Amino acid sequence: MPPKPARVLPESVSRLAAVFPIETRSMFGGMGIYSQGIFFALLSSQGLLYFRVSESNRADFEKADSEPFMPYSRVKSRAGERIVMPYYLVPEKVLARPTTLRKWAEKAVDAAMEARKNKKVRSTVARPRATR
Repeated sequence: MPPKPARVLPESVSRLAAVFPIETRSMFGGMGIYSQGIFFALLSSQGLLYFRVSESNRADFEKADSEPFMPYSRVKSRAGERIVMPYYLVPEKVLARPTTLRKWAEKAVDAAMEARKNKKVRSTVARPRATR
């Protein structure tokens, strides 16, 4: 059986890989992007690069008029709102500057680590059981 051809990365992911250590995995028609096992970015099925956000870096994205990742445009929450994921589109001006791209990637990894830490804390809190 002939070897599989090497996967060609989209330009935005190639730019990121040039300035920051990453691993990629295919998922849902797009790509999950990891650094040292931390899932911090994704490439949508449309080829758009999104970074993880938290309160520590959300203002950077909002200042750049970046849009949040909304994979389910037709699906709404129980409250009737559109579902928004904690990932924002990486602005083109950030992709064009390697030093800036590295800084934003570092902040995205920090945001992902913060979310992971908060998730572990929440999971250890005892939840009240339903009474019958």
